Amino acid sequence: MRRLLLFFLVLLSGITFIGRLFYLQIYKGSSDSLYEDNALRKVWDYPKRGFVYDRNGNLLVGNQPSYDVMVIPREVDSFNIEEFCKLLKIDTATYAKKLDRAKRHSPRLASPFVPQLSKEDYAILQEKMRKYKGFYIQKRPLRKYETTIGANVLGDIGEVNNRDINKDPYYQLGDLKGKQGVEASYENLLRGKKGIKFIQKDRFNRDIGPYKGGKFDTIPEQGRDITITIDAHLQAYGELLMQNKRGGVIAIEPASGEILAMVAAPTYDPNLLVGRKRSKNFTKLYYDSIAKPLFNRSLKGVYEPGSPFKLMNALIALQEGVMTPEDKVTCYAGYKYGNRFMKCHCHRGRRNDLTSGIQESCNAYFATTYRKILDKDGNASNGIDTWSKHAKSFGLGQYLNNDLHVGAKGRIPDRAYYKNIYPRTFYSTYTISNAIGQGEVATTPIQLANMTAAIANRGYYLTPHIIKSIKNDTIPRFFTTPKYTTIAQQHFEPVIEGMHHVYTKGTAKHLQVKGIDICGKTGTVENFAVVDSIRKQLTDHSIFVAFAPKVNPKIAIAVFVENGYWGSRFAGKVASLMIERHIKGTISRTDLEEWLLKHSLENEYAKPYSGQPFAINGRTQLQIVEEHEYYRLKERLHQLNKATK
Repeated sequence: MRRLLLFFLVLLSGITFIGRLFYLQIYKGSSDSLYEDNALRKVWDYPKRGFVYDRNGNLLVGNQPSYDVMVIPREVDSFNIEEFCKLLKIDTATYAKKLDRAKRHSPRLASPFVPQLSKEDYAILQEKMRKYKGFYIQKRPLRKYETTIGANVLGDIGEVNNRDINKDPYYQLGDLKGKQGVEASYENLLRGKKGIKFIQKDRFNRDIGPYKGGKFDTIPEQGRDITITIDAHLQAYGELLMQNKRGGVIAIEPASGEILAMVAAPTYDPNLLVGRKRSKNFTKLYYDSIAKPLFNRSLKGVYEPGSPFKLMNALIALQEGVMTPEDKVTCYAGYKYGNRFMKCHCHRGRRNDLTSGIQESCNAYFATTYRKILDKDGNASNGIDTWSKHAKSFGLGQYLNNDLHVGAKGRIPDRAYYKNIYPRTFYSTYTISNAIGQGEVATTPIQLANMTAAIANRGYYLTPHIIKSIKNDTIPRFFTTPKYTTIAQQHFEPVIEGMHHVYTKGTAKHLQVKGIDICGKTGTVENFAVVDSIRKQLTDHSIFVAFAPKVNPKIAIAVFVENGYWGSRFAGKVASLMIERHIKGTISRTDLEEWLLKHSLENEYAKPYSGQPFAINGRTQLQIVEEHEYYRLKERLHQLNKATK
């Protein structure tokens, strides 16, 4: 019995010993467990992010070297803190705060202490790092924007937060990820894959070389390059025209749904959000609650669409058979319903059919049209649901499900929307403002551009998107699959003819461009703001939608200029110039160009806050930009023209 007991003890000891060896040699030697091994220092090898090119192959975003000062808190020893802080350009209070933050994260794991050193700072610091125990420098690529335009398109990268880390285990404290624009939309493609090096340490916690000769080390995989749909020169031109103005511009290629330009004004230089000054600059931009440069008006700005929405009402009326292109409506300088009157700028007694109604933007014609749509079956509740369904088929009142990082839904009301306001009886006159694109209708510039593209295509659109190609991959089929509206193809031609008349003899006749058949629609939207708890009417917004050429269109555009007076005054000029620039590559209407460069709306934006209208020679006028500002813009235009050639 004793022999058996001794045998089993020896056997058990042997099994325990072998098991321990297996754990140490096999399990502990596996790459998964190495991350938990305190005897190893883990050094992440960060990949270069993928490059971003415009549709013509111009490099927009590349990389540059950057250096992070890392800290392992429990390894920090005594040294001259004041000297160290001076090299890092921080004070001792900041040093203590950063070290405490790193300790709370993990006393034994490395944390970023001062990220994104410049090459100059790195050169000075690296020679002295041996003096500062517990600190080391880690190299990583940082974004380099090869342009000063397109900040709202390209976006930026910033340090991850706890929510990012909890959502995706790929990220660790101090990692960078896309925060806005293309950088955010295509983060998973652009970021690549991190590599790692395991450094063996001795019992004195000193580095003694790669663990197992680097057997478990991995190399980083560079992010994939992408080409976006933006035309950098057209984007730059749009941003130049929108200087000293606020609003959004979206230009789309109708045949593909590719976004040619996406201007949000005011904008900023994307390079402001790179490097150690990113936090300071971002804070300054973020807290600018007046100009809101970080607010992408072209995607998130929700405005009443005004008269461009009359095109929608015309199409719905034709589809529902309540109007024909030949039906005429007499305008008595407005439209009377009950004891109310909707004003119109048409001459009293003018009789408009569909074409001239669009051409002259007649409120009376479209108020009549709207009521006929809703009252078709004698039930306005059913009528407004039908009306809403048709409008939504153009992508209005809903997210477009595109690949842009932000957006807004807008609003196309239906009977359910009005249920709380009019719980029982509902008449078409209750919502008559919808007839002229005001009231409860609300859209974003990209939705209006998409609506215009659908009209240009005679009944379908492709989801607007920013991605053109991905290296070694294809773009999602979702972006190349047509979405058809509920309007039959034959109904588009009379509406398009009316849009063409807007340019040839209507509200935009002074904006014609020789050699290009442009179809457009002006819009003017009332603008109200609450100032000191009082609702005040400010200068109207200027809106314009257009596409060109009339046959086989190459561009559809929507322009929204806040406080821009009326449709053709600011927005129409921007649209005509961008259309000509895209189609011809040069500008013949330099008179429109000069006018836009010379005139500013900044004083209009100051009115709600100063309460003082701008006046020259005793009458309110547009502000003329200062001479030095005008010549600065002219120089930018000269450089842009030179680069384009």
